Amino acid sequence: MKFINHLFLKVLVWLLVLFLLPVYLVLSMLIIIYSGFPVIFRQKRVGLNGKVFTMYKFRTMHNGAEKEQESLKSLNEADGPVFKIRNDPRFTRIGRFLNHSGLDELPQFINVLKGDMGLVGPRPLPVNEENKIDKKYQLVRRSVSPGIISLWVIEGHHKMSFEEWMKCDLRYIEKKTYFYDYQLMIRGGLMLLRLVVSELLKI
Repeated sequence: MKFINHLFLKVLVWLLVLFLLPVYLVLSMLIIIYSGFPVIFRQKRVGLNGKVFTMYKFRTMHNGAEKEQESLKSLNEADGPVFKIRNDPRFTRIGRFLNHSGLDELPQFINVLKGDMGLVGPRPLPVNEENKIDKKYQLVRRSVSPGIISLWVIEGHHKMSFEEWMKCDLRYIEKKTYFYDYQLMIRGGLMLLRLVVSELLKI
């Protein structure tokens, strides 16, 4: 059953990548037009069993944005060891749309094909943030592959404290089954469509 599920998901991701190829090309062109190169943002994240891997996203911020994080600490809207600003001043013109619609995550299908991530699982954190997590959460989160879609995102990540986020991840891991993952895939796909439409209407 595990092999069949793994094979099915690989085929599904390949089909999604091929289907979304025009979207990848359009978004890449928009990023180049509005903010130049590079198109893809790469960042070291922590995955299964603590393995560090390079995660891919469409670039949403201007070049050198990571170096400015320290100076923006006062704007951090997240508690705990993470850093998040919903309307980050470092966003490019197209970057805010990509981030708020969730389209910036599409390159992570490549991470799934490489085996770094699954379609569903806890969101992988940057190495410096992951290392600050309480061990009681860290060890459990590392016991499964990180994912593009997570229960935390679906249940309203912007409204949760860091503690609620970690508990949400643990709740997912406790309930994790093939059927549950497919349920979350459908919910995540529908959520992405709603977000894209919502952001397009704001343009």
